[in-house]
Amino acid sequence: MRSIPQLDRAVEEIERAKVLDSPAQLTKKAVDAALPNSTVRDALHGVWLGHPLHPALILVPLGSWISATVLDLLPGRRDAARTLVGVGLASAVPAAAAGLSDWSDLHPQQQRVGLVHAAANVVGVGLQFASWRARRQGRQGRGVLLSLTAVGLSSASAYLGGHLAYRQGAMVNHAEEAPHVLPDEWTRLCALDELTDGQPTRLTLGGVPVFVLRRGEHVDVLYEMCSHLSGPLSEGELSGTGDEMCVICPWHGSTFRLRDGQVQRGPTTYPQPVLQVRVDPDGSVQARLGEDD
Repeated sequence: MRSIPQLDRAVEEIERAKVLDSPAQLTKKAVDAALPNSTVRDALHGVWLGHPLHPALILVPLGSWISATVLDLLPGRRDAARTLVGVGLASAVPAAAAGLSDWSDLHPQQQRVGLVHAAANVVGVGLQFASWRARRQGRQGRGVLLSLTAVGLSSASAYLGGHLAYRQGAMVNHAEEAPHVLPDEWTRLCALDELTDGQPTRLTLGGVPVFVLRRGEHVDVLYEMCSHLSGPLSEGELSGTGDEMCVICPWHGSTFRLRDGQVQRGPTTYPQPVLQVRVDPDGSVQARLGEDD
């Protein structure tokens, strides 16, 4: 079954619409100013959850509004429907905050689609608020019509959100392919004396790019492409010392601990694949993606 070509073309036009770059940059500045604290941003990204938080949060407002629409079709459910509209309005705030936090660390093409997605949601929330007020004032018919319009607009916005995530790869795991392409048998990477101590290097293992760092006689090897948006980790900076040493992605600042790949700072929520490494007596560095023997 083919996709609907008109929808594909419409969204592709949004991706190419450079006219959206200026308002996107202004919005990004506002988001960065409103969320300067990295701890708060990481919480909104979902680093603590190990999964983007925004998709989970949007279930509450959307579920509330859709449920309210269903209750509007049933007799004697006006108060319950109005309550659900209010619940949706209240829960839309944290959902929007999480979405904006994710959006601010995306590529320009993704931000264009995300900006239209967000604008549609703002209008939808405005319509739901107008519906809630109309219901409070006893204007039930107007309230129902406004809610129906808002749900329709939210559905269109959800389509853009799906495109952003599944077609453009926003906030998905860009290191997911690592277990499928990296060797799980010991494979020669290089000679130890070919590596400069303390200098991140990009090499290939079985044809797959990897991040390599020599620290004395110890060598760290991680999958090269950042799990956030495939940034080159070998071009990033190092932070910390010893077991807490980390690499910072040069694109958006995602930070991974070298010894286990765990996320120390977002925007990514996914750990970076770490390879097992051994140095043979002849100085040959061997690596594999697997468990210790």
